[in-house]
Amino acid sequence: MRQLALSLVVAAAFSAAAPAHANILLFTGALSGANELPPNLSPGTGVAWVKIDDASLAMEVSVTFAGLLGSVTASHIHCCTALPGVGNVGIATVTPTLTGFPSSVSAGSYNHIFDMNLAGSWNPGFITGHGGTTASAFAAMLTGLNAGDAYFNVHSTTNGGGEIRGFLQAVPEPSSAMLVLAALAGLAGLGWAGRRGRSAG
Repeated sequence: MRQLALSLVVAAAFSAAAPAHANILLFTGALSGANELPPNLSPGTGVAWVKIDDASLAMEVSVTFAGLLGSVTASHIHCCTALPGVGNVGIATVTPTLTGFPSSVSAGSYNHIFDMNLAGSWNPGFITGHGGTTASAFAAMLTGLNAGDAYFNVHSTTNGGGEIRGFLQAVPEPSSAMLVLAALAGLAGLGWAGRRGRSAG
């Protein structure tokens, strides 16, 4: 019982330390040739994750992909289509490709955090076409992401317009209660493991 009470205090302190004004938003999309417009027969697959802190304008992009017919030439987030989940549209993020994205390969993984306050994180044309500032561009892209009007695209030597892509969909935020329960379960597990280790010694 004492350990449970301590866990509750730790969880409460962690929650209190988290900035109340920031929202962490998560988006994901399954990448395939069938999702391109027009669709192609690429056997390539992948998953893209985009995590955004809407207070600091930090955007973390994580991608895994494999099985491409061609070699990667570029990759971007495109925004914002006229309708959710359909259509082609221009590039929103940095050109000619996302910073550090694997090139000349048919499979790989990627993780990078962008500061979307910086003009260098954007396609200049997207900023110009969406209010003229990085803040207005960010607001436009976030609106597009929330509406399902943005997609992640991997371009290759065999498919210059894009070999695999996926529209990014918002991942519902877990409730505070579920987060606390998960934290408690983790702490309880650590406590049990510690007791087991002491008894084994």
